[in-house]
Amino acid sequence: MATDGINLWWLGQMGLMIEAGSTKICIDYYATPGEGRLVNPPIPADELKGIDAFLGTHDHLDHIDHDAWKIWEKNNPKAKFLFPRLHKESVLKDGVTGENAVGLNDGETYRVGNFTIHAIAAAHEFLDKDPKTGLYPYLQYIIEGNGIRLHHAGDTVRYEGMLPKLQSFGKIDVMLLPINGRDGKRYRRNCIGNMTYQEAVDLAGEVGPELVIPGHYDMFADNSEDPYAFADYIDAKYQGRLKYRIPKVMEKIEHR
Repeated sequence: MATDGINLWWLGQMGLMIEAGSTKICIDYYATPGEGRLVNPPIPADELKGIDAFLGTHDHLDHIDHDAWKIWEKNNPKAKFLFPRLHKESVLKDGVTGENAVGLNDGETYRVGNFTIHAIAAAHEFLDKDPKTGLYPYLQYIIEGNGIRLHHAGDTVRYEGMLPKLQSFGKIDVMLLPINGRDGKRYRRNCIGNMTYQEAVDLAGEVGPELVIPGHYDMFADNSEDPYAFADYIDAKYQGRLKYRIPKVMEKIEHR
């Protein structure tokens, strides 16, 4: 199948805007200014228009920004909003209509324009599957468009069975992985963790994408990591066999 490729723009933290032809989606964009941020929103929430779908991986402020979703629901009336189904009530409170509120769970798929979006459970830091509903509060997304397959990991650690789920989709071209890790200080203030940069690199090493991008390292001083340590670990261990890019906010990344 011929491919026209995709364009990516990193928005800070785990925020990502992706374009495939005439379709544009936005994932985990934290667009509300506030104290404690190290990176200002690159696009003011009320200026973000022409988006076909907004995706949130889980109901934390820097991934589902409810103040921004309330604005986007009005400024992008045809847009779909995708999120873990367990959080549907909170999304409906943002004013998103039932028709546009698309709750997903592990193993489910939804198509928006040129993109096909697959949901996979994430473990942040645990899977936390709801025993009554069978729903997961945290998701990852496999996004296919114009012949390119992208993995957006959301917030997660690696868990048993996660690698086979990723491999079941075939070749993954691009991965965006959190690298901020976890430690005792964060546990004590109820800040749950993600993969360390070493764990993220080694997951990418097993999956074998054409490009891996680190995320979730830049937004908060007390929950950050050095992306150049991530890069140095790749250079030392994979010696050119695993390509990476340390993104700059709103820098266009073309993948063909």
